[in-house]
Amino acid sequence: MALALNTSFEPAHGTPVEIAPGVVRVTANNPSPFTFHGTNSYLLGRDTVAVIDPGPEDEAHLRALLAAIGGRPVSHVIVTHTHRDHSPLARRLAAETGAEVVGCGPHVPARPRRADEIESLDAGGDRDFRPDRALADGMTVEGDGWRLRAIATPGHTANHLAFALEGRSILFSGDHVMAWSTTVVAPPDGSMADYMASLDRLMEEDAGTFLPGHGGEVAEPGKFLRGLRAHRKMRERAIVERIVAGDRTIAELVSAIYRDTDPRLHRAAGMSVLAHLEDLVARGVVRVDGEAATLASVYEPA
Repeated sequence: MALALNTSFEPAHGTPVEIAPGVVRVTANNPSPFTFHGTNSYLLGRDTVAVIDPGPEDEAHLRALLAAIGGRPVSHVIVTHTHRDHSPLARRLAAETGAEVVGCGPHVPARPRRADEIESLDAGGDRDFRPDRALADGMTVEGDGWRLRAIATPGHTANHLAFALEGRSILFSGDHVMAWSTTVVAPPDGSMADYMASLDRLMEEDAGTFLPGHGGEVAEPGKFLRGLRAHRKMRERAIVERIVAGDRTIAELVSAIYRDTDPRLHRAAGMSVLAHLEDLVARGVVRVDGEAATLASVYEPA
């Protein structure tokens, strides 16, 4: 199944955009190859509101959120995961509004970071984040006319949560599922095995729309999830085929498999290749020579 991405999106930076009754999007002006046009923050509710993913430490975005809130009480600041484009503004927004910070727990890697590894992404881990209340899979948070159910979706980060808006067929998917691009899975923060299992987990949800952390909505999530899974399996097969053909470094694999991809994204592609390789090694499909895998490692077919 081909994966149909949708890059049509007008960010309207700093301007509130109503997505559905009681759901407003405000996009931060922090565009990059990793964040697309910027990070989406969502306001949920009418008389009293919650803010989902307050975004990066950015004064202009804080002021835009406060303007969109318009003096209404804020009950909760809700965070899907601890990357620096999503969670850092939580504390300042909570201090301004008196809201409770809830959602994912503190930042943790999917596996221990090795001594020779550096930060894998420009929007790396926010290790200062501490919620007032951490939510686990299935736990709920509710406010003025809404109720969110947390869904553990590790993969992009180990602590990633999606949130189902109960009774509304809407799911806030964070960075786990986005319409504009496949999600970067970057070890050690991310895990491909976890990511694939989380795709399967979201297939169990009956949501008609996913609202992601970047870009526009995912309008047919069931179909899109199947496409994402097929795409990842296709990448996995391509990696194994290139290893059998003689490629021995991640740089060689990226050059061959992602030859039509914007070179600015090759580092991110390399991290996803590494995540696939770690999964393949764990499953006994590929063998690694020497020390544990890094971006410079040599791989051989098992």
